Amino acid sequence: MTIPNHVAIILDGNGRWAKAKGMPRNYGHAQGSKNVEIICEEAYKMGISYLTVYAFSTENWNRSKDEVNALMKLLRGYMKTCLKTAEKNNMCVRVIGDKTGLDKDIQSRIQELEEATKNNTGLHFQIALNYGGRDEIVRAVKKVVRDVMKGKMTEEDITEKGFATYLDTHEIPDPDLLIRTSGELRLSNFLLWQLSYAEFYMADVHWPDFTKEELLKAIEIYNCRDRRFGGVKEEG
Repeated sequence: MTIPNHVAIILDGNGRWAKAKGMPRNYGHAQGSKNVEIICEEAYKMGISYLTVYAFSTENWNRSKDEVNALMKLLRGYMKTCLKTAEKNNMCVRVIGDKTGLDKDIQSRIQELEEATKNNTGLHFQIALNYGGRDEIVRAVKKVVRDVMKGKMTEEDITEKGFATYLDTHEIPDPDLLIRTSGELRLSNFLLWQLSYAEFYMADVHWPDFTKEELLKAIEIYNCRDRRFGGVKEEG
């Protein structure tokens, strides 16, 4: 069985999972956070090299103030837990998204986490925080414009490959497989540039119930796809 090099996951359904159990939404987010650690470990055991999860979008700020505050509190705690997990599992962690929109203490914790794990050689784990695909592209365009104005590049230098170096995911291979939990069929503004040739798998379970077996099911279906790029079958 071919294992995808890079899997991206939209972590959906935490709130609905909690509601179905008669619990507050924040309980669902907490359980979803714990499940991220489990799936990271299982993904690496399976041979996945890169795992990117959609944790907090630019649109999530529109949720109720109480829920956003609870998510930020959870995020602060998760940064500490993730550091310990990364040390234990030799995991390289990177945060993508507009980090300047997060509180200063969270930015500091992100910097600490990235610095402490940058030389680790295990799973490459990307967390999308305050991330939106459109926002990422707009920020990248602004960087390109600045470099053109500074004379660092010309219009002819702007290619797909060159533009990708301005994205948050520079030096990270594009995902081979996108998984979205909770049965939803939307991309929700996630990795719009990078998912151009990814295979999609929509799991019917909410994220806290997404298990190793569900991940294997997604990879098995991925293996049944006839992957073609511009009409040319992928060699593998």
